[in-house]
Amino acid sequence: MDDRLYPTRPILAASTAVFRDGRVLIARRARAPMAGVYSLPGGVVEIGETLREAAARELAEEVGVVADILAFIDHVEPIVREGDGVRAHFVIAAFVGRWRRGEPHLSAEADAVAWIDPKAIGDYRTTPELPWIIAKAAAIERSLP
Repeated sequence: MDDRLYPTRPILAASTAVFRDGRVLIARRARAPMAGVYSLPGGVVEIGETLREAAARELAEEVGVVADILAFIDHVEPIVREGDGVRAHFVIAAFVGRWRRGEPHLSAEADAVAWIDPKAIGDYRTTPELPWIIAKAAAIERSLP
């Protein structure tokens, strides 16, 4: 049984908006609860792991990219309701990163990946929070040395 569906508590996760040559990496979710929509690469925080460590690990595991984690963007709280119940509830800490190495690849978690112009996010079917997180991430990334 996947405890990420119909959880008994919110699930803590971390993700990274990775930038390379002005483009940001997005990944299409291959599994429920958000299968078929684009989001930032990321996943569940493991016990004993900091949020930044989780963001970097998940990025490498999910799409094979290594990045320097530079700054916190914000958090999002996607909640998927089903009738009177909650099908999924995540609290996701999103970070800005700069690509260091690795070409993105597909995995059991991501069935498509793309480096996109942050302003082109409207061309993709995404999680509700992704457009504003990417806009905020792009502004932060441009402000950093």
